[in-house]
Amino acid sequence: MAATLAQKIIARAAGRVRVTPGDVVTAQVDLAMIHDSGGPRRVEPILQDLGVGLWDRDKVVLISDHFVPGDTGEGARILQLTRDWARDKQVAFHDGQGICHVVLPERGHLRPGMFVVGGDSHSPTGGAFGAYMFGVGATEMAGVLATGEIWIKVPGTILLEWTGRLGRGVVAKDIMLALCGRLGMDGGQYQAVEYTGEAIAALSMQERMTLSNMAAELGAQTGLIAPDAVTAEYLAKRGVPVGPERDLATDPGAELLAHHRFDASVLVPQVAAPHSPANAGPVTDAPKTGVDVAYIGACTGAKYDDLRAAASVLRGRRTRDGVSLLVAPSSRQDQDRAAADGTLKALEEAGATLLPNACGICAGYGAHRLGAGVICISSTARNFRGRMGDASSEVWLASPLTVAASAVTGEITDPREFLPEEAA
Repeated sequence: MAATLAQKIIARAAGRVRVTPGDVVTAQVDLAMIHDSGGPRRVEPILQDLGVGLWDRDKVVLISDHFVPGDTGEGARILQLTRDWARDKQVAFHDGQGICHVVLPERGHLRPGMFVVGGDSHSPTGGAFGAYMFGVGATEMAGVLATGEIWIKVPGTILLEWTGRLGRGVVAKDIMLALCGRLGMDGGQYQAVEYTGEAIAALSMQERMTLSNMAAELGAQTGLIAPDAVTAEYLAKRGVPVGPERDLATDPGAELLAHHRFDASVLVPQVAAPHSPANAGPVTDAPKTGVDVAYIGACTGAKYDDLRAAASVLRGRRTRDGVSLLVAPSSRQDQDRAAADGTLKALEEAGATLLPNACGICAGYGAHRLGAGVICISSTARNFRGRMGDASSEVWLASPLTVAASAVTGEITDPREFLPEEAA
């Protein structure tokens, strides 16, 4: 019987031969990821009330990223609590190495076919590796940590097929903003979104991570991409073996909830106006809005590939007077890589201020939160009112290329103005 990628992974986790959309099953969790904000300080009191410990410490990964660098009294206290818990429970712990959704795969914790639960709404990022990963709150996470199980209603699959190839100045972030604009923030219906097609196959792993990450903005439970040679190569570099799971894929003829087809070759750079990713459209249609802050940060928009894209615009140029260019690399590894090949130097010479490898102002943390009336163009995933600072601030969403171009001109700008005609 033909089955989707989502059904295959869930069936294995539930110990069944097959599952169908609408079934409610109990699944065995292969890995649980938590961070400093929603992790120990939230789940430990629940575990203590229940009088239980961790079901398997080897299947728990803890990452500090929200309160890093701990420059407030509360932040320092929460980070210390997080470190103490990691030591006491003897779980894998990545302290201040970057944002959880980027650190988890780069440290080799994910592989195709896994059933993974994360304590953050952007946990669907793991779907880029052919893992079924979704986010839960602290109460459900406490249950997972205690039992290693969680119930799930088997989702339908919404297939998002992108034919053709992306053009000059167009990247995965533009795909996601276009999808948010066309399908809306409930277009995923809390089902499994799966990205496929020639354009998707041509993307790097980090670009694929952007797609899966922002499945959350489509309202999906997870965002899957079938594993392939690109996946295997990424994992091999991190010492993660990929066996038969590399061939996991949705079967031809599998029942789908919906199948949307798009032509990547006609897509142009996108921007989303305040205060929703759904307010997205072509940058060529956007008003020439002046910007005060250009922010390249977050798990969605400051990975190595994102930093390199921004540098391709900024190299040899300077940000416009009055524009603050803030760059918060998604992980320490990506920052080191960008430093080694000159990418970071290009950003700093253009006028960028380097911020910690942390969630930062994307999630409303840190000293650089947006002030009253500030207009920002950002590579983050969300632009809800007040999320990144004062409620009167306004945030436009765009790709790192568009953010960089706008930093140069001081207003929302099509990045293709700064790219050579032959650029991919």
